[in-house]
Amino acid sequence: MPTTAALPADSPAERPAVTPRLRLVIFCFLMLGMFMATLDNQIVSTALPTIIGEFGALERFGWISSSYLLAQSAIMPVYGKLGDLFGRKYVMITAVALFTLGSLACGMAWSMDSLIAARVLQGLGAGGIMVSIFAINADLFPPRERARYQSFSSLVLMASGSIGPALGGGLSQTFGWRSIFLINLPIGAVVVTALLILLPRWRPDRTPKIDYAGAVALAVAVAGVVLWADSESMFGSLLAPAALVLPVISVLAVGLWIRIERRAPEPIIPLALFRDRNFGLLLIVAVTSGAIAIGMVNYHALFLQMTTGLSPASAGLFFIAVTGGIAIGSLSAGRLIDRTGVYKPWLVLGFGISVLCLCGLAFVPLGTPFWALAALLLGQGIAIGLGQQGPVIGAQVSAPARDVGAATGAVTLSRMAGASLAISIYGAILSERLAHRVIEGAGDVASLTPAKIAALPPAVAQSVAAAYRAAFLDVYLVAAGTAGLALIASLLLRPVMLAPAKQPAEQSPVTEP
Repeated sequence: MPTTAALPADSPAERPAVTPRLRLVIFCFLMLGMFMATLDNQIVSTALPTIIGEFGALERFGWISSSYLLAQSAIMPVYGKLGDLFGRKYVMITAVALFTLGSLACGMAWSMDSLIAARVLQGLGAGGIMVSIFAINADLFPPRERARYQSFSSLVLMASGSIGPALGGGLSQTFGWRSIFLINLPIGAVVVTALLILLPRWRPDRTPKIDYAGAVALAVAVAGVVLWADSESMFGSLLAPAALVLPVISVLAVGLWIRIERRAPEPIIPLALFRDRNFGLLLIVAVTSGAIAIGMVNYHALFLQMTTGLSPASAGLFFIAVTGGIAIGSLSAGRLIDRTGVYKPWLVLGFGISVLCLCGLAFVPLGTPFWALAALLLGQGIAIGLGQQGPVIGAQVSAPARDVGAATGAVTLSRMAGASLAISIYGAILSERLAHRVIEGAGDVASLTPAKIAALPPAVAQSVAAAYRAAFLDVYLVAAGTAGLALIASLLLRPVMLAPAKQPAEQSPVTEP
């Protein structure tokens, strides 16, 4: 029998009413901020060759993306807690302003080192944007209605993923690579201005006490995990002695963080949240969701190009199936949660479909019709979409009102950490399976590109495709196992019924327009 989750019992007096039209306008500007932040990594990827051509320092080009991801991941829980302590309005505005200033610094960079430093500043803003948006949605919408609105974030992610690479290439070619960063300045200015004018401020009814020690310990723990995930490029292997120091540092930092949080009056992520079994299970779901949703994206493209002979452009068309499926699944989940008031069944359904589709991709033989591959990718996209809403909604309703931001930050961080680890693990599997694999007439398999494979004799190209097919068998089986772990965690969730509410009230009614 599902338990009922209405508004938290410790909610103070009701907030002043926000009209439905104003909520919708605010939500649209929040989505514009999300589009700006999620577009950035997509748009930068296509400009990397041009940037390297100007600055050189090829050995450090990976840090253009890694520094952004590291800063974004490490700061997420801090923003969630700051929103709980000071209210979300100015925390969100600060995040957008930091991202915009970081974009300006990137556009004015004079060396690879200065660009990497500016990317860190950008990442510090992006982490706050992603966390604050979901927390503000919790302020604006009751749980059932919130699921429906948050499902539109999938459309934003789909748009940024589809438009980003083409926009990045076009801007770089027409106006130079600096324009891909400077385009964020007018967007950021519009978002900041709109939020200053439109977003009410709900001020928490408590004295802010910032947990600096806990924030530093958690940031060190996250940094160790993210850096270890990138140790393939830094140290040559995830298991290199220097690389293995990083997870040890993370484990020690987590132990120190737990000790600090037990005594802190306002911990970054209150340990009391883990008393609800659902919260810990939802973090597992978030980690695994990031691994199979975000972590698999580039590997789907590589699989298609190296095993089917498709060109990069043709392989890119298959992402219409993935992104379209994500939109279908997420929008459907949002409406189903709104209508039924439960999120567990859609998580179970989504991860069940994901296990089947990833196993299908693992075992499809060479020569499989393209329509069958597209159907599997569409199914995987729908599965990802069905599983996107549950972790955030579930964590928010399981947390006390005063800790909604901290809970949201924990889920968002878990998803990013899962993606970072998965990308490196999948890459390590491919590297190990293809290392020193030499095919007569083709040479080293790992060094081949789609263009080089297309120029090979058909029999040799078939042998190369078979080598990649065998390597991807293990990649997809690991991904399927990860989805299976998410399915088990979803089945163990305690059923919760989301009770509709007239006004989501989490904080005291002191407002500023």
